[in-house]
Amino acid sequence: MSQLHLTEQIKFLVGLFAILNPLGAIPIFLSMAADRRSQEMHRTAAKTAVAVTVILILALWAGDSLLGFFGIGIPAFRIAGGLLVLMIAVAMFHAKVSPARHTDAEELEAESKVDISVVPLAIPLLAGPGAISLVIVDAHQAAGLLDKLFFSLSITLIGAVVWLVLRLAEPIGEYLGTAGLNIATRVMGLILAAMAVQFMVDGLVVLLPGLAH
Repeated sequence: MSQLHLTEQIKFLVGLFAILNPLGAIPIFLSMAADRRSQEMHRTAAKTAVAVTVILILALWAGDSLLGFFGIGIPAFRIAGGLLVLMIAVAMFHAKVSPARHTDAEELEAESKVDISVVPLAIPLLAGPGAISLVIVDAHQAAGLLDKLFFSLSITLIGAVVWLVLRLAEPIGEYLGTAGLNIATRVMGLILAAMAVQFMVDGLVVLLPGLAH
C-alpha cells in the first residue's frame, strides 16, 4: 500500500471516528439504558457496534451503485454531504446532537422499545446520514478491490472502538464528566467542519472548474 493510500486510510479513520463520536453518544446511551441491567447494557453495546459496522460496510460497497441508480454524480453528492456534515459539526461545537442524527421524538419513542441497539442507537444516532455520506464519498477514492477491503477493515476497527466505548460508557462518563465529554465533542466537531468544507470545495471545483483558477 502506497504512502498516499496510507494517508487516506488514516484520514478516513479519523473522520469516521469524529462523525460517529461515540464519546458524545455516551450520555444518550446511558439515559436510554438507565433502567436496564449491566449485562443487558453490554449486549446492547455489542449489538449496536455490529449494526454500525454492517450499515457502514453496506454503504461502502453499495453507495456508488445507489448514486448511479438515482443519477447523482459524486461532485454533487460531495457538496450535499459536506453541507450535512457541516450541520452536524456546528451542532457539535455547541455540544449538542444535531437533529440530522437524532431527534427528541426518536428519543421518546426509544424509551418504549425493548431493543434500542439498532434503532435509534446504531442508526440514526451513530451511523446516521452524515456517517453514511462520509463513507460513500471516501469509498469513491478507492482504486480497486484491495482499497475497498482496507476501508472495510477500517470500518470494522471503528466498530470495535464503538463497542469498547459503549461497553465502558459508565466509567468513561464518570471519569470525563459532562465537561470532558463536551470538550471531546467540540474537538471532533472542529475536525468534521474542516472535512465538510473540503468536501464542498472538491465538489464545487469539479462542477465549476473556473473556481480553481
